[in-house]
Formats: sequence, structure tokens, C-alpha cells
Amino acid sequence: MTNEHSGNRRYLALWLPWLGIERLIRDKSANAVLPDVPLATVEKVKGALRLAAVDRTAAALGLHGGMGLADARVAVPDLMIFDHDPHADAMLLDRLADGCTRYTPHIAVDGIDMLVLDLTGCVHLFDGEAAVMEDVERRMKHLGLEVRTAFAYAPDAAMALVRFQRGPVDDERAAVMRLPVAALRLEKECEIALGRAGLLTIGDVTRRPLAAIAARFGENAVKAIRRMTGEAATPLAFRTAEEALTFDRRFAEPVARTAYVLEQLDDLVGQAMEALRARADGGRRFEALFFRSDGLTRRLIIETGAATRDAGAVMRLFRERIDTLDDPLDPGFGYDMVRLSVPVQQPLAAKQLRLEGGQALARQQIEELIDRLSTRLGRERVRRFRPRDSHIPERVQLTFPAIEGVAGETEWTTSAPGNPPLRPLCLFNPPQLIDVIAEVPDGPPHRFRWRKVLHEVTRFEGPERIASEWWRARDGNPAHGAPTRDYYRVEDRRGRRFWIFRHGLYEEKAHPGWYLHGLFA
Repeated sequence: MTNEHSGNRRYLALWLPWLGIERLIRDKSANAVLPDVPLATVEKVKGALRLAAVDRTAAALGLHGGMGLADARVAVPDLMIFDHDPHADAMLLDRLADGCTRYTPHIAVDGIDMLVLDLTGCVHLFDGEAAVMEDVERRMKHLGLEVRTAFAYAPDAAMALVRFQRGPVDDERAAVMRLPVAALRLEKECEIALGRAGLLTIGDVTRRPLAAIAARFGENAVKAIRRMTGEAATPLAFRTAEEALTFDRRFAEPVARTAYVLEQLDDLVGQAMEALRARADGGRRFEALFFRSDGLTRRLIIETGAATRDAGAVMRLFRERIDTLDDPLDPGFGYDMVRLSVPVQQPLAAKQLRLEGGQALARQQIEELIDRLSTRLGRERVRRFRPRDSHIPERVQLTFPAIEGVAGETEWTTSAPGNPPLRPLCLFNPPQLIDVIAEVPDGPPHRFRWRKVLHEVTRFEGPERIASEWWRARDGNPAHGAPTRDYYRVEDRRGRRFWIFRHGLYEEKAHPGWYLHGLFA
């Protein structure tokens, strides 16, 4: 995105300085966290335990992130420590970002404790900037989180003000110029060099020619200055969903009954299907956001293997998803809004099924089964095979989530009618080493031992010679590729059929190994 150097752009920065500790207090029981006792989380860094985050009490006693645990214990003997959980902190920050979509769809996460909202053109919907900040702070307080807020004309300026400015600001640009050079977020060496040169504030730096700053302190310093003034784009990834169909239902008073909220979601699904029908489209992905009055948001996502406009099927999938949640929907102080969006859509023309149903109906039933299983078990746990263009047996197919559909699937290679299958039904990965007695050189196997059982070969077919993918060799020389494989389909005295191969020819290696690669049905 680009930032214009004008007062028309408005960004709100939300800084949660104690997020890790406050999340820990929320998750722990009241008995696990003692009041007025300094808290810290620790993580292992290069074999040593160091503080990852501290609370306000510990910070007042001189403790800080990155400090060694042994030094912290000496300074504060009664320090209470817990394991650092960066994933849980990131999940909470992501849920807070979801909650901020009530103000704007353009939200970016910066680091581990900062959110930036692009509120350009949205502020008037909430009775001004002061009202937005007051609402954010109220909702965060309900969650037990302390937040600091600041508006500015550029993302970097807002993030600098929220970290270094205390109290209200009349002139944002003048306030930014008074901030220390640490607000530029440069490398420590560059920050020290600026201080030694007498450039202590951002205003001191901006009053110098940019060419001189670049020559002495590097191009990164110039980029940081231009981002701070709004002349250059800030490298933030704003989460947007411009193409998604979105439907909201706001409640005059918080609703604590989840069943009622699901009824409203059902109504929103019906509206979405009407909108999709008008576009001649169908939805492939549906997202429901439940906004709690305390500011926390819960997101539920379902996907379908094919585009659909079936409202009943979509609601069944949502209820399947809710039934499988490890953390059930909790209304807390009540929901004040529910939102449904359809971010993934595809053209969906009307279809005429045969009277007797036929293959089209059977395929539809299979797709519905895949949708239900993927929703209940997880999209990565229900998978299907797809053929791939390769002559190496273990690379001729790949698996992918079944719910992604089969568009563009190529045909499987099959043997001629009446002939045995070319490839076994069961393939070992990796192939299993076996002991073989065979004719040399390069003869078929007579007997082999697998899992301590000796198998006498009565029939065999082969060899089927498969060369290595020589182009994968680093120098492109065929001689430097993997050894050649000679495959045999063999049958033992009890009629069991195996797929075995010799790994290498005798002119390639002195003692080629034999492997069992698969079992025929």
C-alpha cells in the first residue's frame, strides 16, 4: 500500500505493552498468580534462560526482556516465572485484530504487541477519533488488557506516538518531531551514532539534508525518516477482503444466548445466498465472526469442495464446526454483532440433473460427505490422491486436502483390461530392505527373505528398468544420478504377489541392494 503525505490519511496504533503477562493472568487460575508479586515469562536463548516479558511491577524493579534469569533472581528473589508461549500471545493478538474489524477492514499486526488500523474514511461512523479510542480502551479493559492508542497521518508516526508520547497531542507533526531518534526503530549502532552526532530527536534528523544522512548513517535511516513523515510507504501487510461479500447483524443490547445468535447467522447465510444467486456465483469459503461486547472476537471458517448456494448445507457445516470446537463458543458479557463473509467465490451455473440422478448425484453426495468430514476432522486430515507426471514410483502421486476439489486433475495410468495391475495397491515408504538369492549378473530373484520369512519365487515378470532423474544431479551428469532400478513383479508358492527391485546394476555398484517396494492385492 502507499501512504500519501496529507492529513487525509488516518491511522490508529494500538500498543499492548503488557500483552504476554496479561494473557498469562487471563489463562491462569486466581491461585496460580499471586497479587502484587512481580511476574515474568522465560524462554531459552542459546542454551540460557532469559526473561521474555515482564509485568509492570517487575519493570519498576529494573527487570526487562532479554535479561538473564539468574541476574533477575538476584535482583528480585520473589520473582514468579512462567514459560513463555509466543504462539498463545500471537493467537490472542490475532483475535484482537479480528475484533477491530468492527472499525475497519484494514488492519495490520506489527511485532508481538502492536496493531495498526487504517481508519481513513471510517472515523465519522463512530462520532470522531476520540470516540473510537474510548471504545477501544473500554473493550480492552473488559478483557483485562491495557492498551495505549494514538492517531496519526502515517503508520510509523502513529506507532511512534503511541510508544513515546504521553498525554494528548494538539499538533501531530510537531509532536513527532519532538520524539527521540529511538522512535525511528533503527539498528542500535545507527541510533548511537545519531546521538553522538548531536541528533537527539526526529526533528534534528529531518532538518539535515537527506543526502548527508544517507552518506553518514545509511539508506535505512533515510527510509525511516520518509516513512515517519508519510512520504514513503510503510512495509505493513494490511489484512483486507475487498472482494468478499459481507453481511452484518448488530444488536441493540448484548445477546448472551448463542442459539439466538446462530439463528441470526442462519438469516445472514440466506442473504448471502441471494446475493450469490444474483451474481451467478457460489461460495467456496464462509467465515463467521462473533463480536463480543468486551472486544474479543471468535472466528469460524468452513470450506466446501465445490461452489454452493445451499444455505442449509452451509449452516449444517457451521454447526458441525461448532460441535468440534475444543474451546466452545462463550458469549461472555454477550455478543453485540455477528458478521458473515464469503471471501472465496466461483461461478456456479444452474444444473439439470437426470431424472434417475446418475453419476452427477453420486458425485454430489461424495462432495457433501467430504465437506462434512473436513469440517469435523480438519481440512488437512481428509486427503485425496492426484497423479503427477513422474516415472519414479514414489513420485507419481501426491496427496492434498480433499476439500480443495479435483479441478484440472489428470487421468490415472491403468493397465489394459484383463491384465494384472502395473503398480501395487500398497506402496512402502521407504522401501524395505530384503535378502535375495538371484541370478547374476542382473538376473531375476529366486527367493527372498522379508521380515524373517523366506519366500520362494514361483513366477516373475520383469525387469522393468527405471532410470534415475539424472537432471536432479547437481552437475546434470547422468552418471552422477541415483542408481538404476530393475523392478520385478513376483509371486511366491502361496500366491502372494510382491513388487521388488534391485537398486543398481553391477556395472554401477559392486553390491546392489534389493528392496521390497509394494504389495499387490
